[in-house]
Amino acid sequence: MMATNVVELRTPQIRGTLGQLLDSVTITCPEDIHDAAVNLSRIAQERGMQIAVCDDISSKEPMVDAEGTILNPDIFHWLDNGAAWWDDHRLALHSPLPRACRYESEPFWVNARGFKTRWRNHYLEEICLADFEKRVSCKAAIVIPVHLPFGQISASSFVSMDRNKEDLSAEFAEHGALFATVTRCFVAGYVQANRTKRRIPSDCMLSKREVDCLRLAAIGKTDIEIAMILNRSHATIRYHIHRAADKLNSVNRAQTIFKAGQLGYLGATD
Repeated sequence: MMATNVVELRTPQIRGTLGQLLDSVTITCPEDIHDAAVNLSRIAQERGMQIAVCDDISSKEPMVDAEGTILNPDIFHWLDNGAAWWDDHRLALHSPLPRACRYESEPFWVNARGFKTRWRNHYLEEICLADFEKRVSCKAAIVIPVHLPFGQISASSFVSMDRNKEDLSAEFAEHGALFATVTRCFVAGYVQANRTKRRIPSDCMLSKREVDCLRLAAIGKTDIEIAMILNRSHATIRYHIHRAADKLNSVNRAQTIFKAGQLGYLGATD
């Protein structure tokens, strides 16, 4: 008896140059998602890997195509392995893979013995990898972080078809750059095609003084302290922060700082 919930996938043609591979995973509208996902899956499979994609580690919504097909089980075939990890919404908080993507923007690979990055990242060294396979559903993974506008973080992983393989150093060296390029193209297109809400006004430009005030406010300085640091009056500081709030369409000081940070005005505050 044939299953009734099997999704029939189209198999668009895919060729080998980098430009052609990028074209094959480019998304310009929701209707492009299905074919782009099939092509992304094939790019991984042809190199002995299986991909899993999450466009937003803060969201509980699964990635879908224009017809509502859920990408990870039905196109990337994670149900074949009995691992419906996307249903566990605690993973973004507890799994080491999305957690690492909060602290690293470049591709890396990881197994139970540690994170392998192009340069040393002290933040990753402090992430606990106990019970790695149970928490990650694999023995090793190549991970592609994608840091998107407005603070959104995507986490995608490539896992070997050989589920017993723990060393992905050769695969990372050979395919890591390609995996990063096609994944970033796919995720950026997917997010843009599905973005419907506008939480920040377009073309918002803060002045240097507004940014100076917000940067100090972001590290906990009060208006009086900011006034002393910048040698301005208390009223002037309040005016600059209020003006920034108006430009960012914010309802309070905290939201003003948050939105300014999302737009990159505040830089690193550590």
